[in-house]
Amino acid sequence: MTKTLTRLQDSDRDDKTESNPFMRVIPLTLKEANEYVTKHHRHHKPVVGHRFSIGCKVEDTLLGVAIVGRPVARKTAQYEVAEVTRLCTDGSKNVCSFLYSACARIAKEMGFIRIQTFILDSEPGTSLKATGWVMDGITPGGNWNCPSRKGRREDQPMQPKQRWVRNLQ
Repeated sequence: MTKTLTRLQDSDRDDKTESNPFMRVIPLTLKEANEYVTKHHRHHKPVVGHRFSIGCKVEDTLLGVAIVGRPVARKTAQYEVAEVTRLCTDGSKNVCSFLYSACARIAKEMGFIRIQTFILDSEPGTSLKATGWVMDGITPGGNWNCPSRKGRREDQPMQPKQRWVRNLQ
């Protein structure tokens, strides 16, 4: 895997990026990414599976992770669409944008034609807008369990969510 380095502008640096202005993408195992999610994510738990996971590192400090997997919705094309199922950072500037961009590049190289993610309806989507993603709609939210399909997780946010997409062709 080729290292991706991004030079931060002086105005974008914070105490975690001051000594070394380069952010780089690193590959992570699902276990490593899930451990970070467990420690840092505001409202989601770890995921069960993934297609790939990456991190954003400056020197030896992991600033954030992204986990990309199969689309959760069963009617979405599983081999054409990748879904960012978790994106979690320590709050450092530009890390969300950096990770969303890297996920899109990697998914494109893997042959996917679209990448998507869902965020809470109360979130602004600033990092997604900044990296070329487009809001594609709002889901109604709620519980996925029904008489014919039980056992879905109920320990995660159930409110409406925004679907953001980026075409990769």
